[in-house]
Amino acid sequence: MSNISRRILLLSSAALAGVAYLGPAAAEDLKITIGYQTVVEPSKVPQADGVYEKATKAAIDWRKFDSGADVIAAVASGSVDIGYVGSSPLAAAASRELPIQTIFVVGLIGPSEALVARNGAGIEKVADLAGKKVAVPFVSTTHYSLLAALKHESVDPKSVEILNLRPPEIAAAFARGDIDAAYVWDPALGQIKTSGKVVLDSAQVAAWGAPTFDAWIVRTDFADKHPEAVRDFVKVTGEAYAQYLAKPEAWSVSSPEAGKIAKLTGAKLEEVPELLKGYVFPTLDEQASDKFLGGATVKAIAATSAFLKEQGKIDAVLPDYSKYVTTRYASEALASN
Repeated sequence: MSNISRRILLLSSAALAGVAYLGPAAAEDLKITIGYQTVVEPSKVPQADGVYEKATKAAIDWRKFDSGADVIAAVASGSVDIGYVGSSPLAAAASRELPIQTIFVVGLIGPSEALVARNGAGIEKVADLAGKKVAVPFVSTTHYSLLAALKHESVDPKSVEILNLRPPEIAAAFARGDIDAAYVWDPALGQIKTSGKVVLDSAQVAAWGAPTFDAWIVRTDFADKHPEAVRDFVKVTGEAYAQYLAKPEAWSVSSPEAGKIAKLTGAKLEEVPELLKGYVFPTLDEQASDKFLGGATVKAIAATSAFLKEQGKIDAVLPDYSKYVTTRYASEALASN
C-alpha cells in the first residue's frame, strides 16, 4: 500500500560471472517486507528517501497497516519480516509466544494518542464515558490506555459501549455522529479533533501508571538468517532519530522532512512539527541501555501483559519476556558507527 516503488532485483556479479556461491544468499538477492503504520516519527524520512534500501542492499516491500494487531497478524503469517507495533499488541503477541524480537523502541507515547469526545456528546471527563459509544482499535496502545483510564477513574468498562474500529473507520464514524468518542492516533486523531475536544491523552495515562510505547519488531527466523540487514535497519532508524533530536526546530512546516512525513502518513503538514513532539524518542545509545531494550522494555511488556490478562484480553502471562527483546542489533549498530 506504500507509494514507494519496489526495487527491481539485479543479478549478483557472482551469478553474472557464473561463479557458484555456496554461502548465505547475497545481499543483492535479499527481499524484506516491512509493515509500517502512519505514525508521525523521524524514520519516515529515510523510508521516503530509500535509505533503508541502500543500507541493507535489499529490495524492500513497504506495506502500510492501520493497526498493530494487523501487523502482528501479518508477522505471524510470515508475510511481514519487520513490523511497527505498539506495546499492547506487542505484549499480546509475546504472551502468545509468537517468535518475534523487539529491536528498536520508537518512543514513549504522549499527546500523539488521545481520547477525543465529539462536540455535543456531553463528555467532559473519563467518568462521562459511561453509557456512551467509544471507538478504539482493539488490542492497540489506545485500547490499553482507554481501559487503564477507565480503571483509574473507577468506571466499569461494561458500562461503556466500546467498539472495535480501525483508525480510518473511526474518522468516518466520528464524522457521521455514529460514535460519541474515540481513542486513536494520527492522521485519524487530527481529523476527529476538528469536530471534537481532547478529554485525555496518553501522557496523562502514563502519569497514572500505564505508559505505552511503539516499537519495531522482527521475526526471529528472519533475524537469524539476516542479522546484518536487521543491524542496518536499526542503524538507519537510529540515525534518523539522532538527526531529529540534534535540531528538532529544523523539522519545521517548511522543511523537506516535514513534507516527506506528511506525504507518507497522511497527517496534516502544518501539524507534523507538533506531532513529533508527542513522543519521547530514545537515542541509539539509550536503546541498548537498561532504560529500554536492556531492561525497562522487558518489564513494560510484562506489566502490559499482566493488565491485558486482568482485562480478559489474553489468556496467560509468561514468567519471563526477555526472549522477546534484544539489545544485539542496537549494540551492533552503535559499534559499526
